[in-house]
Amino acid sequence: MNISMRIVPKKIERYCRDNTTPESPVLRELVDETYAKTAFPQMQVGHLEGAFLRMLIRLIGAKRVLELGTFTGYSSLVMAEALPEDGKLITCDIDQQVTEIAKKYWSLSPHAKKIELKLGHALETLKTIEGPFDMVFIDADKGNYVNYWESCVPKTCSSGLLVADNVLWGGGVLDPEDETDRAILEFNRHVYNDERVEVVMLPIRDGLTLAWKF
Repeated sequence: MNISMRIVPKKIERYCRDNTTPESPVLRELVDETYAKTAFPQMQVGHLEGAFLRMLIRLIGAKRVLELGTFTGYSSLVMAEALPEDGKLITCDIDQQVTEIAKKYWSLSPHAKKIELKLGHALETLKTIEGPFDMVFIDADKGNYVNYWESCVPKTCSSGLLVADNVLWGGGVLDPEDETDRAILEFNRHVYNDERVEVVMLPIRDGLTLAWKF
């Protein structure tokens, strides 16, 4: 990612965070441990994006959510906070070490019972998961974004929502130089041309695409 290019000025992003409903104490502790114990803590969904995901779930009244890319579990937990008591979030990741941090902090929350972690290659895991889902959040390895998309759209209910993270990739989509830049660019074109959905791309953090399925 081209980390030298900020999509939104730092001061503006901080101002937005300061005027957004605060994180739960467990989420704040999770952020601290992620920065202390992982090599790339910026992979974590932050306060502003997390609050947006939680709001989306509330707005569409989601009960079943699928997530690709757990990391240390911030996004899983913040979305689970918005689900009803009988809601379910299935999250997929391949890294057992970082997801141990996730499980530690989920266990401190009353919403842990809503979360199910599946370890393994996501494309293989997806073959074992049945839909439909009200919302899907894609935030795993970027080279497989198109494959994830094609696996997840059929599992998304009519009028459901698919959300993809990092679609601006630090500005790399404007002047692609490496394989990941090109993969994200290909994904963005693929989604834009997909007649099964209506799409809007937003410059939140590193870019979020929202796609409403017809």
